[in-house]
Amino acid sequence: MSLEYKRLSDRILFALELAVEQGDIQISDALVSAMEHSMTRATGGANFQERRELAPEYDAVLAQYDELKKNAG
Repeated sequence: MSLEYKRLSDRILFALELAVEQGDIQISDALVSAMEHSMTRATGGANFQERRELAPEYDAVLAQYDELKKNAG
């Protein structure tokens, strides 16, 4: 990932990558929630549905996060 972080969600993504690498499920859970909130805040109201596709970096770390959760359970 580029070192140029333009959005809050980019910075949270970086932290999430580290938490997943370290196998820290609790922190990863909190960061996934924070990332989701940062990406959808101030958009479209109660019935808003995200229609943008995530960048490959987001998809990759979320897949790693899912794998971490699966292996922990």
